[in-house]
Amino acid sequence: MAGDNEKYIVIKAMENGVHISGLTRGRDTKFHHTEKLDGGDVVIAQFTEQTSAMKIKGKALIYTEHGIIKAGTLDE
Repeated sequence: MAGDNEKYIVIKAMENGVHISGLTRGRDTKFHHTEKLDGGDVVIAQFTEQTSAMKIKGKALIYTEHGIIKAGTLDE
């Protein structure tokens, strides 16, 4: 059985300049890692003991176990 820290998401940038920021767990949430993607770039990310959330800024598709999420303004 997969634990929370074994779950992955896939982020596909649909434009240049998509920013992904990882946020820490704990009492004081802080940014701990940032990536900048160009259109077509793909990142496979994992939530860990240190990473509790991710902020994605720009047009991107996020593939999760719950389905596909559209970030930014994407044409239908």
